[in-house]
Amino acid sequence: MITIGLIREGKLPPDNRVALTPAQCKWIHMQSMGVRILAEASDDRCFSNQEYQRAGVDVVDDMSGCDILLGIKEVPPEQLIPGKTYLFFSHTRKLQPHNRNLFKTVIDKGITLVDYECLEHEDGTRIIGFGFFAGIVGAHNGMMAYGNRTGTFSLSRVYKQRSFRELIHTYFGIKLPNVKIAITGSGRVAHGVLEIMNLMGIHEVEPDEFLSREFPYPAYVQLKGGDLYTHKLTGSYSRDEFHEHPDRYRSVFEPYAFSSDILMNGVYWEQRIPRLFEKELVKDPRFRIQTIADITDDANGSVPINLGDHRIEDPVYGVDRQTLEKTAPYLPGSVDIMAVGNLPNELPRDASRYFGEQLIKYVLSDLIGTGSPALDRATMVKKGLLSEHYAYMKDYAGIGIHR
Repeated sequence: MITIGLIREGKLPPDNRVALTPAQCKWIHMQSMGVRILAEASDDRCFSNQEYQRAGVDVVDDMSGCDILLGIKEVPPEQLIPGKTYLFFSHTRKLQPHNRNLFKTVIDKGITLVDYECLEHEDGTRIIGFGFFAGIVGAHNGMMAYGNRTGTFSLSRVYKQRSFRELIHTYFGIKLPNVKIAITGSGRVAHGVLEIMNLMGIHEVEPDEFLSREFPYPAYVQLKGGDLYTHKLTGSYSRDEFHEHPDRYRSVFEPYAFSSDILMNGVYWEQRIPRLFEKELVKDPRFRIQTIADITDDANGSVPINLGDHRIEDPVYGVDRQTLEKTAPYLPGSVDIMAVGNLPNELPRDASRYFGEQLIKYVLSDLIGTGSPALDRATMVKKGLLSEHYAYMKDYAGIGIHR
């Protein structure tokens, strides 16, 4: 019998999402998979302790008897239990300085860490994540911010709705101006953004149309890899080469910055990948973008005027176009930035249900069984030793490599 524990979120402010819902735990128990699930008592989860208990899940205060521990956000180092296997979003694969102590503690305590973000198919596509609901909430908030800036329409906050279904009802009868929206990316985040575009009745147009004309209706364009980046020497685009050697490419987003009112950013970014534009472009009088929803939310990343994220309660700030300093939102001469690191928390029950379905479908049987190549690739640390796939993190963590 393998015991899986759903840990209480320790990072502040506490996240209220869960890896498995009560109904999903009940289903797992009924499948006779040799798995017992416990939930650590928590007053912050979107599903209550009582809902887990009614589903046959014991709610406890001590997780030390569990073999595998499932969380969502980073676990505070002092709360890590030595020798256990953990799955959560560690936010360390990009060598984030603020989580270095967490990563070193994982190693010092002989822990096995599987990072959800690193669970990928062979072609690099993410297996599991909250990206779809990040796209849903981020797109809504981006449109809300544009409506607030222009005064042309008004949207309520997502977290005030009890479910995605209720959120959809808030779009009935909405009348949008003839706004032009650029959407970047092709993954789960972009799919969530496209869902909102369709629900709001915004028309999709082709890139050449988007750049060459205005429309008598609200319109969006989806920009994927080949629309955003080009090889510095050949002017072509190869997805495989771009992922291997992004430094060989440059961004060709600039014309869209001169043609868009709103940017919904859903592209993955790391240090070697070109930014969509550079900060100085914002000072150009032709820079048309008034609102940026940086859904993937990398400070000084693909959107260089992302000056850091805000909280769900206060998701939008301004950036002065001349000084490039942070201001209040909706001021003349500024660009509004919507950047929040835990957007799916605005629809936590829907997002958790979606995440748990993926976890059960693609990960659980390998996790409790004999493993898989994908699980191996996502294991950053195994029993306190850095996995070979993450050898580039050796200096970050200051330890040996597991072979």
